[in-house]
Amino acid sequence: MPNHYDFDGRVALVTGGASGIGEAVVERLRSGGADVHVFDLANGDDVRDSTRLNAAVDALPGLDVLVCCAGVGGDSLHTEDVSDEEWERVHAINLNGVFYANRAAIPKMKAGGYGRIVNVASIAGKEGNPMAGAYSSSKAGVIGITKSIGKDVAGSGILVNCIAPAVIMTPMLGGLSEEHLEYMTSRIPLARMAHKDEYKGAIVFLVSDASSYMTGANLVVDGGWTSW
Repeated sequence: MPNHYDFDGRVALVTGGASGIGEAVVERLRSGGADVHVFDLANGDDVRDSTRLNAAVDALPGLDVLVCCAGVGGDSLHTEDVSDEEWERVHAINLNGVFYANRAAIPKMKAGGYGRIVNVASIAGKEGNPMAGAYSSSKAGVIGITKSIGKDVAGSGILVNCIAPAVIMTPMLGGLSEEHLEYMTSRIPLARMAHKDEYKGAIVFLVSDASSYMTGANLVVDGGWTSW
């Protein structure tokens, strides 16, 4: 039986909550009693649009939990083949989108004196994957801004952390080459990709009151990748 966290009365916003890790987190938060709202491209919501994100947050009755799962894997390209457009697209979604969502959430959380933010980074942001310069740097940026924002809001009642997953069986893998996937899987001692449900526990822990002394942390959940 999975650990149960009580989120009764909590209002949550999950970007990228219509599929993958985000969908699993939405289900887990709702099962714990949270009022969960989804901001996802499937519903016409684009994290690159800061105005739309601001409006979505403003429309909420309050905000206690933000989980930023929206992201894109980018194309599997060697460095010299990455176009300006691809570089900018990946960073706009993976990094700018996370920053915009955090920025929008903080005033509402400060007003309530409480907040839990979790940003989904990647092990690529720590290790740097070949054929993934844009993706790796965007996720390194997510780790960096998580640490920065966590310190910036320390003492306000808001805690900001991130997780660094390894390769996951989600629709985001669609643009990656077989060579790229084989490289990532070969780095994992557990010798397999993760299922989206294997990350929701770490995220739900970080947005619960059990994480009350954690902020600015990057929780690595990578099947042993970084244990080499």
